Formats: sequence, C-alpha cells, structure tokens
Amino acid sequence: MSTLPEDHPAHRLAGSAYLRACRRVPGSVVPVWFQRQAGRSLPEYRRLRGDGSILEAIAQPDLAAELTLQPVRRYGVDAAILFSDIMVPAHATGLGVDIVPHVLETVRLVVKELDIPLIGFAGAPFTVASYLVEGGPSRDHGRTKALMLAEPDVWHCLCGRLAGWAVEFLRAQVAAGASSIQLFDSWVGALTPQQYATYVQPHTTTVFEGVADLGVPRAHFGVTTGELLPLFAEAGATVVGIDWRVPLDRARRRLPGMVAVQGNLDPAVCLAPWPAVEQESRRVLAANDGRPGHIFNLGHGVLPQTDPEILERIVELVHSEGRIEGPTTP
Repeated sequence: MSTLPEDHPAHRLAGSAYLRACRRVPGSVVPVWFQRQAGRSLPEYRRLRGDGSILEAIAQPDLAAELTLQPVRRYGVDAAILFSDIMVPAHATGLGVDIVPHVLETVRLVVKELDIPLIGFAGAPFTVASYLVEGGPSRDHGRTKALMLAEPDVWHCLCGRLAGWAVEFLRAQVAAGASSIQLFDSWVGALTPQQYATYVQPHTTTVFEGVADLGVPRAHFGVTTGELLPLFAEAGATVVGIDWRVPLDRARRRLPGMVAVQGNLDPAVCLAPWPAVEQESRRVLAANDGRPGHIFNLGHGVLPQTDPEILERIVELVHSEGRIEGPTTP
C-alpha cells in the first residue's frame, strides 16, 4: 500500500516500463536509463552548465530541470534521474546553504514535462560519512574505517544523523513528484560483509524503512559490492544495482526472488567501437535471460568521454532485442 495521493505521478505512471520492471511485473520492453546520464558526455550539457559549480547549477531550478531533461530527449530513456548531488543535505545543513528548496522546485518543474518516471536520490550514510571524514574522495577510506572501528559510538551517531537527513530528503522528493528513489552507496564496497552488517546496514535500513510507506521502488547501488548484495536486499532495497564485476545471472542467485536488478554494462565498454558495445550489451541481456525485473543500465556512471551516439544505440538495441518472458499485463 502507498500513502501517496491518488494523483501522484507514481500512480499515473505505474504502467511505465521502468516502474513495472522495478516491481518485477513483465512488460513489453526492457527499460533503460543510465547513471550520470545528465553530464559532461553531452555537448548540450557542457554548453548550458558553463564553468559554474554543481551547487550553483542545482540552486537554479530552471537550469537543473533542463539538465535533467536533456538525456531524456537525447536518448529516449525510460526514466529520468534528478540532476542533483549526494552531498546536498550535508551542504544544506552543515554549510548553511539553503539549497534543498531549489531541488524540490526542480522536481516539480521536471515532473510537469515528463511522461516517464523521475528517480529521486540521496547519498547513503556510509558514502556521505566517508566524504565528510576524508574531506573528499578516497582510495582506501583509511580515516573512515579508523573512525568506524575505533570510535563506534561517534560513527553510529554520525551515520544516524545522515540517515535522518536522507529520509527527509527522499520523502520530500517523492512528495514533490518523484516516482522512485535510489540510495547511492558508491564507496561501501570498501567494506567486508561483516563490517557492512555491523556498522552500515542498520543505518541503510533506517533510510529504507523511513520511506517504505510511500510505496515507491527503493533502489540501492554501490561499486564492488558483489559480496554485499544479499545484505543490500536485507536492508530493504526492492531494486539492487549491479556493477559490471558480477554477471546478472550470478547476482540474481545472491538475491531474493522478489528483488529487481539494475545494470550492468561496464561504462568503459562504451568507449569502444559500436560492434564491441553491441556484443557486450547483448551479453548483459543474455545473462538476464528474459526474466522480469531487469532495468538495463551501466555498472556505474557514464564516463565523460562517452560518445552520446553510443548510448542512443544502446537504448535502441535494448528496446528492440530485450526479451521478457511471461504475460505483459499485471
């Protein structure tokens, strides 16, 4: 059951290819969207963004809405993802930048233009905590692990606060019109399963439980997380993103049957000539073997040097050749 009003886009678009796949309902096509589909690989994005910071762009709803819509027009994808940043709540709360209202206005503007679902998102507690502790991206997350292991009370206090922010941010995006949510835990693959279960999973569960009553799909994604996939499902994800290191058929065996999968073409493959991309895209489809509940995506974000025409051709290929077994009605 959903607590959303009857006129919410999640209800209106329930029959869309993306939302059907999220709920493992067979449809007529395999849906496609790309992580970081709005970004530097698009010349129209570079022209519009200019040299300003991402926070400056996010603070301009008209600009952020247009950047969200550009890849939808260019690629014909089955879902849009909000142009924003996983650090927005931290910036808003910790740095005094009143940016969240701008993000929600962007959601409202985008939803008015879309006939496909909009994905709202937030950074997961571990990854946001890592950025805060390390002061930026890290190769080994040494300071983060040291804090986690040496000062568990401090760690849990920090992650508890971040989980609360994520819940508020995600609920606000859905209230403004997003039809699903995705929690990005990009760096959590640096942990062992035991570390994840002890120090991270309780906070991830808090986030997913905090939005469960909305009834929208709850996706979870991280990199190098093959050994964590069952724990992602336990934490409350209804869709699990798979990076390119684990074949989809193997990933499915690690997940409960009611969980949809998203992925998982290697982003670097998209830099190769089309015949190689075509072959690898078909390999991903073959690994899924026609089972419902597959959202075609990359195993991480679009690389900036990617030719947009390659992504256009991937969408065409998946829509034309993606096979889904079973009836096409709920």
